[in-house]
Amino acid sequence: MSAERYTLAVIVASTREGRFAPVITEWFTRHISAAHPRLTVDVIDLDAVRPYELRHGSAEFIAYAKRVEQADAFVVITPEYNHSFPAPLKHAIDLLRAEWQAKPVGFVSYGGISGGLRAVEQLRLVFAELHATTVRETVSFALTGGPFDDQGQLRDPEPPARAADALLNQLAWWALALREARTARPYGN
Repeated sequence: MSAERYTLAVIVASTREGRFAPVITEWFTRHISAAHPRLTVDVIDLDAVRPYELRHGSAEFIAYAKRVEQADAFVVITPEYNHSFPAPLKHAIDLLRAEWQAKPVGFVSYGGISGGLRAVEQLRLVFAELHATTVRETVSFALTGGPFDDQGQLRDPEPPARAADALLNQLAWWALALREARTARPYGN
């Protein structure tokens, strides 16, 4: 892949007490640092952003919108709750529009036997409505107690690393192509 740099926003969707998201986020960002150093990573943890408390025009809202706007690509780390994705994630997405447009989105999901893939399929519909491009490759963890040990380390790190590399390589292509396109001709619907 290209050595050209781009900014990847990693959105941590879970805000629940006792959430597993930090374990997966730590693994994913550590993998990026080791295998994809061309990326500038901005972790947007919705537990810290608190999207339900954001009010249009507030300093917190403007800061959140700027982080999304500055990203060239996104990876959403999401659990599956009741065959869907967390409500705070939907709210965080819905707060903005133009900031998502003409940018690629990838997914790292987890939860239950499906590994969060039902949540991902629904998110593809949401991002399509916002004119964002979702990539096909995903990283999915079924029954998270199985792949990870008690210290939060993967028991068999190679398959998830291969899946993460495939996801990140697709995102790189789209991120650079769409950034170039947005620079040449601003996107508008």
